[in-house]
Amino acid sequence: MTLPVSEIQGQVAAKRDTIIQFMREICAIPSMESQIGPVGERIQAEMKKLGYDEVRFDKMGNTVGRIGNGPRVLVYDSHIDTVGIGDPAAWGWDPFVGKVEDGVLYARGACDEKGSTPGMIYGLALARDLGLLDGWTAYYFGNMEEWCDGIAPNTFVEVDPKIKPDFVVIGEPTRMLVYRGHKGRVEIKVVAKGKSAHAASNHLGDNALYKLLSVIAGVRDLEPKLGDHEFLGHGKITCSDLHVKTPSINAVPDEAVLFIDRRVTFGEDKDAAIQQVRDLIAPEYRDSVTVEEMFYDEPSYTGFVFPVDKYFPAWAYDEQHPLVQAGVAARKLIGLPEAAPSKWNFSTNGIYWAGKAKIPSIGFGPGDEVTAHTVNDSVSLDDVVKATEFYALLPGLLKG
Repeated sequence: MTLPVSEIQGQVAAKRDTIIQFMREICAIPSMESQIGPVGERIQAEMKKLGYDEVRFDKMGNTVGRIGNGPRVLVYDSHIDTVGIGDPAAWGWDPFVGKVEDGVLYARGACDEKGSTPGMIYGLALARDLGLLDGWTAYYFGNMEEWCDGIAPNTFVEVDPKIKPDFVVIGEPTRMLVYRGHKGRVEIKVVAKGKSAHAASNHLGDNALYKLLSVIAGVRDLEPKLGDHEFLGHGKITCSDLHVKTPSINAVPDEAVLFIDRRVTFGEDKDAAIQQVRDLIAPEYRDSVTVEEMFYDEPSYTGFVFPVDKYFPAWAYDEQHPLVQAGVAARKLIGLPEAAPSKWNFSTNGIYWAGKAKIPSIGFGPGDEVTAHTVNDSVSLDDVVKATEFYALLPGLLKG
């Protein structure tokens, strides 16, 4: 089959202004705290305009758009929720209106991860029009991810629409490279119990906060001893939050809760990572300090609850895997400079697609993850448009 690369590029170029306008409109709709209903409605309107066969919300409130009814299933995954904006004064411009400077859009969600949505939606419609989706059922899946990686694809496979894809493309920012994996993660909670007393009589209390000092110092010093892998890199660990329960600021706290983010590489497992933290508790406090894996059971904005452990396994596909090679070939055909497949430093929905469900997955998207969650959240608009060519062409390169 001769692939219509020139025709794809010509049609994408003709739609450039429309794609960019769509991008700016979805960034202008706040979707923090997993409140993705309004931005989902805007995205669905675009898919209806492009003639998708099915457009709807799933039970969790994610946006699902389908083209075709073929036996092979392809999913383009783009999370459309964002983190908050933090201090508004730190931005210097409206984070939702954004600003364009030297061809780069600065706005909340521009990089992480609304930047992949326009290209995915227009790319799939173009692939359909050119016959590249014959034999496929293709989905755009605009979902919530920021508060619990993988929970949305978990519901896609197990709840609604109960379909296990053959291939997945994750639109998290990859600098327009093909990514083939990343480290996993386990979120850990350390709870210390003590006894409250008035600060003036602190000798009558048992300070829960002090019981965590050895754990905090141990986490600080532990990282060099963690595992390493030639592709995924070194394990990581950090204390990420601390809550203290106390009757007042003039009292001895009777509970302290420490939160730890532990990035696991190949060769490390969840139980061993948790035990490493447990071993940091001072011997005299081991009867009053507990260490546990965290659990997520927060309802989505629709009220849907899907309880999951907050363990996210590492994953990677070999550079010679057919999906990885198809991605590399697509980049070359659309004229991007040759580059080896790489990996994310942060975590994505790939922890479920590839890590848990073992579905072949790659990443491809505009933007650089280093700007994610910052006031410099940004993406090249040229890359937003160029990514459309990749998403349109890829199905024609997959042989099953």
